[in-house]
Amino acid sequence: MKHLILLFSGLLIGGLAMAQDAPIASTGGVKVVKDPRLDLLIRKQIYINTLAIRNQPGFRVQIISTNKRNEASDIKARVMQLYPDYRTYMDYQAPYFKVRVGDFKSREEAADLREKLSESFPGGVFVVPAIINVSPEKEAGNEESY
Repeated sequence: MKHLILLFSGLLIGGLAMAQDAPIASTGGVKVVKDPRLDLLIRKQIYINTLAIRNQPGFRVQIISTNKRNEASDIKARVMQLYPDYRTYMDYQAPYFKVRVGDFKSREEAADLREKLSESFPGGVFVVPAIINVSPEKEAGNEESY
């Protein structure tokens, strides 16, 4: 008797489960209703992602490493005036402030700038490995001066 009740209830539940598919099959599918602004937001996010700066290993030219913040700020300002085409960074690695210039994929590119900077900053200018910022245009091969 228990087996007949279990069999009957199993068939009943199975029949109800199959009944759920019938209306969808008769209409030809599911209709999704969404706000058209979602597409606009998706396109906007894709655009933002393509403009995002990507971090990669590369090289920068280090001009100074000092424990005096004012001195590092002055050197950074001077470099920005002399070489506005290059990005200038001031990093703090306790207890030193380091002023670094440029985002280069190869050591050779950085060495060219190092030679130029050596004339203006005779204290010692070095090419150092760093995590650099590369924009999508430069990744695509449209290399311009950094």
